Amino acid sequence: MRVIRVGTRKSQLARIQTDSVVAMLKAFYPGLQFEIVAMSTTGDKILDTALSKIGEKSLFTKELEHALEKNEVDLVVHSLKDLPTVLPPGFTIGAVCKRENPYDAVVFHPKFVGKTLETLPEKSVVGTSSLRRAAQLQRKFPHLEFKSIRGNLNTRLRKLDELQEFSAIILAAAGLQRMGWQHRVGQILHPEECMYAVGQGALGVEVRASDQDMLDLVGVLHDPETLLRCIAERAFLRHLEGGCSVPVAVHTAMKDGQLYLTGGVWSLDGSDSMQETMQATIRVTAQHEDGPEDDPQLVGITARSIPREAQLAAENLGISLASLLLNKGAKNILDVARQLNDAH
Repeated sequence: MRVIRVGTRKSQLARIQTDSVVAMLKAFYPGLQFEIVAMSTTGDKILDTALSKIGEKSLFTKELEHALEKNEVDLVVHSLKDLPTVLPPGFTIGAVCKRENPYDAVVFHPKFVGKTLETLPEKSVVGTSSLRRAAQLQRKFPHLEFKSIRGNLNTRLRKLDELQEFSAIILAAAGLQRMGWQHRVGQILHPEECMYAVGQGALGVEVRASDQDMLDLVGVLHDPETLLRCIAERAFLRHLEGGCSVPVAVHTAMKDGQLYLTGGVWSLDGSDSMQETMQATIRVTAQHEDGPEDDPQLVGITARSIPREAQLAAENLGISLASLLLNKGAKNILDVARQLNDAH
């Protein structure tokens, strides 16, 4: 029986996410066996520094890619939002699985259960390790203070509950759902309060770009709508040259053949911001195999089963929206945010 080796981070959430992908693959390929190989990444080891300060794009992916390169694993499961928009040569995202809730959620300290961010007392401290969340929420809720909190979900929840330091913390709703901790969600943040990170809520399966066999194997997991939304989001971020060290956020929706993309950039304290929405017509009907192309990848993703025309339209939407923001002066906001972040 053929054994497929699946790489993952060691955290409980990463294992749950990997198990869910393996379960989907088993349903398609009952004759295959899967072996899970768990490892720690730089991002898991450096816990005393804000993510945006470490200055490394592939914080949660590098060690996993190393194992992939050395043929120690055949595929790797990631949170799509951890995967840079430009992957190292030789790798590609062979599947983008159906997205879960992409929004951010607020988990409150037990003494503030029943509150919202709006009704928390003046100067309450809210924990988040994300510049994107802090910038948007500072703008929206100026009476609150935002402070970095690191560690996996279990660690962050423990810090919230046991230390008297934080009144609330912000986490991705999808992670809380996957861990079975929906009961801790006190508030879901909607786009007008806080737009989400590129790729948030979706899982990506990374493989060696030259491994056609593995690309075919995992390609069945592509969810067309999630894939097209995430191509647009990743193209937007790539064209802005955003990353962990600047506040960039998005919101996408597919409706009646139209893909809507809202994207925004913020200064670190949220005082300066710019956002716009654009839409594009996407046709996903014809399922056709494309002939061999020089580079089938778009923003690091390979999806031969989804019409190329639809993928290009999604990518163009992301690039167009980024260009619009850059023409209106977004580069200045991002440059200042980058410099400030580096200086702190």
